[in-house]
Amino acid sequence: MLTRRHFITTSAALFSAPIATPLLASTWPNEAEKAAWDVQITPENFDLATSNPWGLEQRFLPQRVEARDTLTPGDIHVDAVARYLYHIEEGGTAMRYGVAIGRGGLYEPGVYTVRRKVEWPHWTPTRSMIEREPELYERWADGMQPGPTNALGSRAIYLYVGQRDTYLRIHGTPYPRSIGSRASSGCVRMVMAHINTLYPNVKMESTVYLYSAEDSVVSVG
Repeated sequence: MLTRRHFITTSAALFSAPIATPLLASTWPNEAEKAAWDVQITPENFDLATSNPWGLEQRFLPQRVEARDTLTPGDIHVDAVARYLYHIEEGGTAMRYGVAIGRGGLYEPGVYTVRRKVEWPHWTPTRSMIEREPELYERWADGMQPGPTNALGSRAIYLYVGQRDTYLRIHGTPYPRSIGSRASSGCVRMVMAHINTLYPNVKMESTVYLYSAEDSVVSVG
């Protein structure tokens, strides 16, 4: 298991203060529909660092922070205790975003590879999700069409181990007030307006590190 203790002991002070798709989807949104939805989920006069109509804790708003220059640009690190996602940049910086992670034992620490990215994706709950909570997921067994109320939101980054789809995603959420909590069925959730800014900067084959929320040396502050 990739633990946050490993993250801290091997990468201490890396960051400092600021400086599932249906196989046969019935429809795919066109560019005009996607553009209209992007406008719908983006606050008026949107500023990445300050806009907050969702009422997030201030620390969960995106900001650029310093990062060790030994980290690989393009990689993503998710600190499950602090509920931060770091996207490593060239030049010793990273963009930090607030996230929500999987509740209970559904969060899966590990090392993953980005092998698919989709704008305004379809979503289908996994069989285990339907079996675990049929009252929530059974009605979507045939899939949910794209749009602002879709469970994957505006963008989805698909995480693989080798060539195997893990069904874990970094994705937008129609429930932005869940950011900072353990709320999902295993995926990493982001505010849709935030993942829209992250998404074009994430390259295929990038490495994603999900650190443990249990084996930690720092409590949520």
